[in-house]
Amino acid sequence: MTKYKLSAIALALMTSVPALAASQAESNGFVEDSSLDLFLRNAYMNRDYGDGEQDKAEWGQGAVLTYNSGFTKGLVGFGVDAFGMYGYRLDSGRGRAGAGGIDFFMIDDDGDVERDMAHAGAAVKARFSKTVLAYGDQRPVLPVLSHDDSRLLPEAYTGTMITSNEIDGLTVHAGRFHAQHRKSDEGRDSGGLRQIEVLGGSYQFNDNFRTALYASDVEDVLKRQYVNLNYVLPMDQADTLTLDFSGYRTKQDKKWDNGEGARNNLWSLSANYAWDAHNVTLAYQRSSGDTGYSYGFYQNQGEVGDGGTTIWVANSFWSDFNAEDERSWQLGYGYDFTQYGIPGLSYNFAYIYGTDINMGNGERGGEREIFNQVKYVVQSGAAKDLSVRLRSSVLRTSNGYAADGNEVRIFVDFPIDIL
Repeated sequence: MTKYKLSAIALALMTSVPALAASQAESNGFVEDSSLDLFLRNAYMNRDYGDGEQDKAEWGQGAVLTYNSGFTKGLVGFGVDAFGMYGYRLDSGRGRAGAGGIDFFMIDDDGDVERDMAHAGAAVKARFSKTVLAYGDQRPVLPVLSHDDSRLLPEAYTGTMITSNEIDGLTVHAGRFHAQHRKSDEGRDSGGLRQIEVLGGSYQFNDNFRTALYASDVEDVLKRQYVNLNYVLPMDQADTLTLDFSGYRTKQDKKWDNGEGARNNLWSLSANYAWDAHNVTLAYQRSSGDTGYSYGFYQNQGEVGDGGTTIWVANSFWSDFNAEDERSWQLGYGYDFTQYGIPGLSYNFAYIYGTDINMGNGERGGEREIFNQVKYVVQSGAAKDLSVRLRSSVLRTSNGYAADGNEVRIFVDFPIDIL
């Protein structure tokens, strides 16, 4: 797992709800603590498959306007969060768009790709002390319910979430959601989710050691538990060694799993050593049990409903290396060009090799991926914080496990603080 991904996961665990760490006693008011942000994304994805599989490509422009109010003053503060999203299709790759591929836009009843898409949502919230209760449309970022923001527009969920920080270093989440808005569809309940319940938290013991424990229950689909241990060991001359363990245990519901009730265990252990502008990652990942790891949209059974990025393990790139009985190893490298006078420019590389995939016919399959990403973030001026990210993956498989493919992603993101 690369250093930037470890940092993103740690931040997400501690800050999944706006202003959640603040105390109600510190409230300046509904308007005074409010914010209004516009996020623009121009996204292009292309997947060039082998073995005769249909290639996929889409290009679109998205915009997400987000308003987060402050809390009214008093013992209990009240507020409102709202968002509006719009996506416009620039190109559908000459028939290579639609669900099952890139999934920027849905295909309508006539077989045509939708020209655009719009969706809006809001949530009311209340805060007592350092505990926030929110009900409505939300975008949770948890290891057992993580909304997908890897395409043009993000997913959203409708339901209730409690986030508490009453104990220093401890963040607790409890929630129940009854509707899922797909990233490529306008419908509030387009994900087919019946209900998902989540419970868990993370605890920062000190500056170096953090742990997390979460569980979820997707009604009539599956039950899942997650554990994470993360330790940062300071070295000489500001070097650091980061050790991370992440693991899932899943039991699928018999109603959803054709009466099988299959189980899966998926875990990863990674070590990241960072010095000067460099960081190197070594990781091992293991999937075991009766089936592979299911999340987001699972092709055989249909929707899972826990979000398209709910797989917080080390070897999750284009492939997640999460097939039945799969073992995978990763060698990763990252470089920050700041010391060469180009602050904001970074490069990340990873080679992941997977073996022992149970093909169900007595054969064992394998896969390997070469991942490259170059990212530049503008540091100052009118375009400050605008980022350009170029990502490519080369995926090759063996023994007919899946189709080979080459993937290219170009994302231009521009967050703008309006208020």
